[in-house]
Amino acid sequence: MNVSSEAANASIDVSKLKRGPIVAALVIGAFVAILNETLLNIAFPDLMKEFAITPATIQWLSTSYMLVIGILVPVTALLQQWFTTRQMFLTAMILFLIGTVICGAAPIFSVLLVGRVIQALGTGLMLPVMMNTILVIYPPEKRGGAMGMIGLVIMFGPAIGPTLAGLIIDQLDWRWLFFLVIPLAAFSVIFAAVYLRNVSDLTKPRVDLLSIMLSSIGFGGIVYGFSKAGEGSWTAPEVVWTIVVGGIAVLLFIIRQLVAAEPILNLRAFKYPMFALVTVMMLVLMMTLFSTMILLPLFLQTALMMTAFKAGLTLMPGGIINGVMAPISGKLFDKFGPRVLVIPGLILVLIALWLFTGISVQTSTGHVVTLHIILLIGISLVMMPAQTTGLNQLPRHLYPHGTAILNTLQQVAGAIGTALFISIMSSGTKNYYAANPKGDPAEGLVAGLHNAFVIAFWIGCIALIIGFFIKRVQAPQEGEKGLA
Repeated sequence: MNVSSEAANASIDVSKLKRGPIVAALVIGAFVAILNETLLNIAFPDLMKEFAITPATIQWLSTSYMLVIGILVPVTALLQQWFTTRQMFLTAMILFLIGTVICGAAPIFSVLLVGRVIQALGTGLMLPVMMNTILVIYPPEKRGGAMGMIGLVIMFGPAIGPTLAGLIIDQLDWRWLFFLVIPLAAFSVIFAAVYLRNVSDLTKPRVDLLSIMLSSIGFGGIVYGFSKAGEGSWTAPEVVWTIVVGGIAVLLFIIRQLVAAEPILNLRAFKYPMFALVTVMMLVLMMTLFSTMILLPLFLQTALMMTAFKAGLTLMPGGIINGVMAPISGKLFDKFGPRVLVIPGLILVLIALWLFTGISVQTSTGHVVTLHIILLIGISLVMMPAQTTGLNQLPRHLYPHGTAILNTLQQVAGAIGTALFISIMSSGTKNYYAANPKGDPAEGLVAGLHNAFVIAFWIGCIALIIGFFIKRVQAPQEGEKGLA
């Protein structure tokens, strides 16, 4: 670590800051952004009718969101060293507010898409800033509880989003999905302007435009390629070339970061073994989690013939329990360390995934609710404790880089997981029809789902094996050279 960075660290005394208002400002902003992200999917049928567009076109509202975040998040490590916490967070929330207003007033689909992209810019800036701020203002022994509060917000938004969206669309109009968020976003901007304090270290490193270009092409190409693969064929030229070009750009980006004196994304964080282990485990686990996020609504609405509103209600108990469990698991992590939470959590995830391989068109709603609750209790025991463990091993100057790495790879894992499991499901359904040309469509879907959940189970087993190596670590002193 260089002298200027050490001097910057020393200039910020976080011990005198009031943490409560800072965390409240972060939590309100995160809740607004994540809630809105989960509101829109359920409105896709209404939007297709209003704008007279195809499913492939409407999918861009989700694909563009993931794409922008996948491109932006790797650069946030650099941005957080150039701009203060307040500047970053307020810019993020103002962008999100502007995007929300544009979406709500959009007269045509292209304007709606532009608004969605601006919303994604805000979300992509905000999430790494939020995690980095928690790491800076809390000592390692208290981070579990704080990260648990963040986890509550991150999980609670998706839990109530689909049901709330279904209710709004039934009673009002899709534009109200945005109109109702506008006052919340405005309140978040005002609250953060009053209470949020600067905690970041401004070292203002050299801006490496080539690295930014490689990062954007690389991560953007991979996220886009896998997103398109999930919509159709893996062998389509558009899919193959974007993934290949993206992969080459990421490889060149990695090489450049390892040789650069001031990398925009410091990959030397992987020299810390617990951070490296947790990153790989989270990549695997997020792929598994996305399998259920995508497949379960399909099962509920197509095989069990539920309305979108009822499907949202069915998935709500698991999401709420997951949110409630997040701060509890955070407090338990502070007291007992990660292993007593991560191992049982991963075992619960595997039990749920295996039981999901037995679902059928006769499966009761109560059975699905129970399995979903088991799955999300397991996830809540793993996600925040594991991430906090990995980040705890990093010295302070690597916090922005560690949070950016984790957030970037989760976006990549989401794109890969979605494409992979949709493809497995589609393949299983085709095989069913090959054996049963006049088979029931619901049974065909279930056959494909069985295959997808079996693969998800075996991928989850990889996460469990890694989980046995996760343990509590001592945070390094910033003055130590160590592995930095």
